[in-house]
Amino acid sequence: MRSERELLKIMITMREFESVIKELHKEGLVEGAIHCYTGEEAIAAGVCQSLTDGDYIFSTHRGHGHAIARGCDIKAIFCELMGRAAGLSGGMGGSMHLFDVSKGLMGGNGIVAGGVTLAIGTAYASKYKGDSAVTACFFSEGASNEGWCHEAMNMAALWKLPVVFCCENNLFAATTPSFKTLSDPDLYKRAVGYGMPGVSVDGNDVIAVYKAVSEAVDRARSGKGPSLIEGITRRFCGHHERDAQTYRTAEEAAEDLRNCPLARFRAQLLAEFGAGEEELVRLEDKARAMTKEAVSFAETSPWPDPAELYTDIYA
Repeated sequence: MRSERELLKIMITMREFESVIKELHKEGLVEGAIHCYTGEEAIAAGVCQSLTDGDYIFSTHRGHGHAIARGCDIKAIFCELMGRAAGLSGGMGGSMHLFDVSKGLMGGNGIVAGGVTLAIGTAYASKYKGDSAVTACFFSEGASNEGWCHEAMNMAALWKLPVVFCCENNLFAATTPSFKTLSDPDLYKRAVGYGMPGVSVDGNDVIAVYKAVSEAVDRARSGKGPSLIEGITRRFCGHHERDAQTYRTAEEAAEDLRNCPLARFRAQLLAEFGAGEEELVRLEDKARAMTKEAVSFAETSPWPDPAELYTDIYA
């Protein structure tokens, strides 16, 4: 694992990125639906720190944090959301379609649970080639009720594929509380039906996420098959930027903020890892400066050539 300080910097960068994206969206500089990751940073950070450079991840529609945690160039991420040619997908994919094969980021997906089935592909390829690579697949508790999510988990367990299913359970799916859609709110228990280990962790505790996922990754890499990790978390924002969040009370929102993963890990660094206040302030300032520089880069980057409209189009 990277140093605890570096881990905090990654989480701060995610938070700062989303804060800036919200403003750019209001100004009309970012088009389309924006699903922010604010409040869920500990899961992406903990999962991606458990992986090696040769591993794969599959993201979701709420994937900005995944891309940042995986080490993608933040300038290229901003460019993608702002439709610029230097974006991860050439400025043509936008918020929900961040790809960077060089980092093992196999893409976001606008289809609910769509990435779960695709993850079986790289996991099967890894087993077939014997290259020891592991695939981590992010999805939500809402996606867990999709039929192909169950099909993928069953197939992964049956073939002992090297994949870790990472459920980011923020308890609201899109706009419906999970207690209204899940017969049993403890999703990790479903793993028993597929013959794989299932673990529930505090998704706002980055160290707990890292430890749980690391065990699952080691298991997958050693040929023992998949695992299901459920991280209980909250998103601080709506499902998308125009979501009024009428389904969440003010008390619930305030409690979510009190359990902020950044604030918790920052306090842990000060109390347990010998960090100093000035040191952490410098880290925060560095992350904000990097984000500001990336935005300036994106704003002055060229638009895609209109001729590129026909690139990667197949009849």
